Amino acid sequence: MFLACPQKYRWTYVDSRGRWYLRAKSYYSFGTTLHKVLQRFHDAGDTGVVTTDQAISAYDESWIDAGYASPEAMREAYGEGKAILERHIEVAQATPTLAKSLYIEKMLRLDFGEFDLIGRVDRVDEHPDGSLEIVDYKSGRTYVQPEDVQSDLAMGCYQLLLKRLHPDREVRATIIALRTGDTATSSLSEAELAEFQHDIRELGNRIFATNWDEALPMRKALCEGCDFLPLCKNSPDFD
Repeated sequence: MFLACPQKYRWTYVDSRGRWYLRAKSYYSFGTTLHKVLQRFHDAGDTGVVTTDQAISAYDESWIDAGYASPEAMREAYGEGKAILERHIEVAQATPTLAKSLYIEKMLRLDFGEFDLIGRVDRVDEHPDGSLEIVDYKSGRTYVQPEDVQSDLAMGCYQLLLKRLHPDREVRATIIALRTGDTATSSLSEAELAEFQHDIRELGNRIFATNWDEALPMRKALCEGCDFLPLCKNSPDFD
């Protein structure tokens, strides 16, 4: 199973006896809080969040304080999040659109036989011409370009999932860098989606065909930031 959705927590190995603990991450807490408020603001239903003041009240209600290194760090993050929401809502209200939110925090699934491809989209807008636009919020980014959207694995998965659900619709994907409001849009052609689907199938089948009990951990550039690094270090061949 492949999951393309943010997680608030990660398992972290912390002691010499091999015990695992659930440790919060401040950036997950921050992103989850913003997503909750934006979900209510863009929901077509009656969520009670249509103004900036209502959004800030929802922000206070949704605030997750887990994972911050200090009260000062949390206060700084809280101020940044408040400014992000105020700017986002100001821009949304100043640029009215005929598009409507079709899905908010929607789980999509595609059956590959041996496994399912699963992704949770932040938002899908339906435009008057019938086209569908995937909108993905990035709370840690300050800028984004079309090639970033084009090459993003999660955005490719979202487009594939949505296109297979709505084969008669044009589908495109947009990333919003929440810290600045910068946006970029791109789309995969039908041929590119077919190739992408083939690659996902091949990758999934390779994962299931591999005997992971016999796999040896190999050091990579991403290792130093990985929560599971201490587990790999248990292997004498790792270093």
